[in-house]
Amino acid sequence: MRVALFGYRGKVGQALAAALVVAGHDVVGVELGDPVEVRGCDAAIDFTQPAAVYGNVLACIEQGVPVVIGTTGMTEAQVTELDERARAAGVPLFIAANFAIGAVLMMRFAAEAVRYMPRAEIIELHHDTKLDAPSGTARVTAERMGGGIPIHSVRLPGLVANQEVILGAQGQTLTIRHDTTSRDAFVPGVLLALGQLAALPPGLTHGLDTLLDA
Repeated sequence: MRVALFGYRGKVGQALAAALVVAGHDVVGVELGDPVEVRGCDAAIDFTQPAAVYGNVLACIEQGVPVVIGTTGMTEAQVTELDERARAAGVPLFIAANFAIGAVLMMRFAAEAVRYMPRAEIIELHHDTKLDAPSGTARVTAERMGGGIPIHSVRLPGLVANQEVILGAQGQTLTIRHDTTSRDAFVPGVLLALGQLAALPPGLTHGLDTLLDA
């Protein structure tokens, strides 16, 4: 498969580029500021910045190229417009707040636990260059727990991506924690999404858990 990789020189992009080559794909690197010319590619992957992803994906839709989106921070209006344009163009898009399998399981466990321990808070910790706060993973976790869950964001050098959900009840607490120690954690999820992308319906499909259950 010929894959356009946006942000291929970034920390996540470098890990993905190497993994894609090992998996037998032909990688076309597209960096910030480069012209978005992806005609002839079978798919695209975006792990760039909130300010760039919207325009990148629009260009891909116009050129008929399906996209796996790993960049968070777009507005609800932008996400809605991408979905509508992709549906009209017959182009499948896939977006996930987190591509680490362990993070997906953490969200599932938290959604189950809150049924029995409804008092909870989320602490998410990321590297100091992450632009959005709270993280997409924390927002989705809170939504799946029924909403209204307080979120605390930490941005410090030395971190990659960590999240813990702390639930409290009379005489006890329960902590569900996921730690990403390397960007390599995202590789299996991205490859899974890429492999199923062409079979997805036009428009946006949300969440890696939808593919795990497929």
